[in-house]
Amino acid sequence: MVNNNLELNINTLINYTLKMFDKSQEILEESVNSMITKDIEKAKGISEKDDEIDTLRDYIRDRSIELMALKQPMAKDLRFIYALESMCLELERIGDYSVNISVEVVKIGKEEYIKELIDIPKMKDICIDMIKDAKKALELRDEELAYNTALKDDLVDKLYDVIHEHTLKVMHEKEVNIDQGVTMLFVARYLERIGDHITNICEKIIYALRGDMIEIG
Repeated sequence: MVNNNLELNINTLINYTLKMFDKSQEILEESVNSMITKDIEKAKGISEKDDEIDTLRDYIRDRSIELMALKQPMAKDLRFIYALESMCLELERIGDYSVNISVEVVKIGKEEYIKELIDIPKMKDICIDMIKDAKKALELRDEELAYNTALKDDLVDKLYDVIHEHTLKVMHEKEVNIDQGVTMLFVARYLERIGDHITNICEKIIYALRGDMIEIG
């Protein structure tokens, strides 16, 4: 049985994890939007926002270790603490990939895009929706929502395949398109990986709630 003090500490970890969801959503939104609008200065400032995510990750990690060492939680509580610590690592990676996207945006600069930005914003929108729904699943302890959210990663993967195919075609048409084409492929790849990390988060939510370690997709 959870004592009130332990429950309070777990709830504190949850609240800080929810803040990481918000920060991860914000940094992803801004990094891709800086690409859409060619806002190079905004792209250069993305790394500072990632520092906030790293600080939250460190806090959750340290409190998790402290909680396990001092309170010696049992069964479900121990599982929940482990799952939250794992989620914060996944969220931290989303922040890193968002920074990577902003680095590619700076490389492109004010160049005209070799192909219209259609599918990259779509990938971003799906990832943002996944982050929001995963956060909601954690808040509501809703394992069904977590599972259905993870399934959306298939849409991200399909868009990645489309971008990969179309970008390679444009690169083959003109040699001058190669450098930017490589950058486009990197951005798409980072978004595809973000989808994977959100899926991992959803799997951890399900694990925390019912104790089953499943792989979705």
